Amino acid sequence: MESMSSPESEPGPADSLAADSLAADALPAVAPQLRALRRRASLTLEAAARSAGLSPAHLSRLETGQRQPSLPMLLALARIYGTTVSELLGETVTERDAVVRAADMEPTAAGGWTYWQAGAAGRGMQALRVQVPYGSQGDIVRVHPGEEWLYVLRGRLRLRLGDTTHRLGPGDSAHFDSLTPHRIAAQDPDGTELLFVHTLLQSPTATLCLGPTPGETP
Repeated sequence: MESMSSPESEPGPADSLAADSLAADALPAVAPQLRALRRRASLTLEAAARSAGLSPAHLSRLETGQRQPSLPMLLALARIYGTTVSELLGETVTERDAVVRAADMEPTAAGGWTYWQAGAAGRGMQALRVQVPYGSQGDIVRVHPGEEWLYVLRGRLRLRLGDTTHRLGPGDSAHFDSLTPHRIAAQDPDGTELLFVHTLLQSPTATLCLGPTPGETP
């Protein structure tokens, strides 16, 4: 894992350049935006500062425009607030289409699974249609913040939540806190197809997968 310095550590040349790149006339927009997005995330000043590795006083100065945020600070706050650096800087987001046409759903393969984007990017939740082949990723345990909802379209699914295994068929669904260790596997050789919605936006894949559970089969 790459080591990263705390967002509140002494700024180096790169941090200074990144901070200088935020134009002075952008600061009035950045400061209230930081406070608004923290409140939207239902976080107190103390909780947000602790998660970002900052002191509450430092974060307060950022929110009132008394201090200029460095790029590492913006990245840390964007992850905590479930948004992007662009939104933290107050940049206008292009209007998203409410409808996703089937012809626009391009398949993406990852780890043996196939995904089709079924919702607009950049929302507070991500909607996917997922093809899960038999024997693929059945030993990968996932734990991450947020919630997940899935609905079985075709085939049978084996869903492990904590120490309990559930077997779901077409028309069955599950809705759970994704901090509960969970893993998904197709029950039958023909695989299974799901509708899948989750609230995770920013976390890298590496933080979601804890890997195979030693001595345990899916």
